[in-house]
Amino acid sequence: MLTTTDHSRDAAGLRYVYPVVSRRAGGISIGINLNPNNACNWRCVYCQVPDLKRGGPPPIDLGLLEAELDELLRRVASADFLAELAPPGARRIVDVAFSGNGEPTSAPEFGSAVDIVERVLVRHGLLGTVKIRLITNGSLVDRLRVRAALARLGQLGGEVWFKVDAVSTKGTSSGASPAPTFRVNGVRLNADTMRRRLRLCGGLVPTWVQTCVFEWDGSPPAATEVAAYLDFLASMKDAVAGVLLYGLARPSCQPEAGRLGRLPEIWLAELAWKIEKLGLTVRVSP
Repeated sequence: MLTTTDHSRDAAGLRYVYPVVSRRAGGISIGINLNPNNACNWRCVYCQVPDLKRGGPPPIDLGLLEAELDELLRRVASADFLAELAPPGARRIVDVAFSGNGEPTSAPEFGSAVDIVERVLVRHGLLGTVKIRLITNGSLVDRLRVRAALARLGQLGGEVWFKVDAVSTKGTSSGASPAPTFRVNGVRLNADTMRRRLRLCGGLVPTWVQTCVFEWDGSPPAATEVAAYLDFLASMKDAVAGVLLYGLARPSCQPEAGRLGRLPEIWLAELAWKIEKLGLTVRVSP
């Protein structure tokens, strides 16, 4: 039986499609993995993907993807399968989510995959009931093909969860202390670029900021980093639907795993209160 701490991509024995019990979505999420080679253009220290490497996905077999999604939705329609799959209270499909083992929008076939999800949900009578989501680092929003797919996602009533784990500002990087985005996500990214990409995304489809927070070597994020993050959110509150704030639930498979720890729930609650004071909706998953 799946739990919120087990997001195995092999649960259904399929190549591209897998079920998980999602804390943030509140039920069974049908995941779509367009990066089966465990390659991503970012390297987040909390990532649970084993053997993660830098790069893009292999060519996607769209016919197989459609067949697998069809098959899994047929399975999940069975009460017996649901009972085997998920605990009571989570036995309902809440979304089909592009997530997987890397950045979904890095696949040239991403737009076609959105069309496939629409088609299969219509076939099962689930379009409009089951939401289509994209979980993304937002790094490729500048590409026309990605924006076209985001616009289609918006037309279908879908939404985006856009990663903002840390915000780097001038003066936050020096020799032994790398900028927060580099330390957490493995990329050098300034706040202005993040704002532009997030605004582009939010203008095409309802978009939530998703933020993972954790202890590093036994300490919570520094006050200066929290302040930079809050300033960033304050500048974006007219462009986003809200914030999904969450802590570590599954063990990291990255070299830094031993340096990471779960934050006390009270710490997350205090940060959520500060975000709410900015006028933003917050959902917390400790």
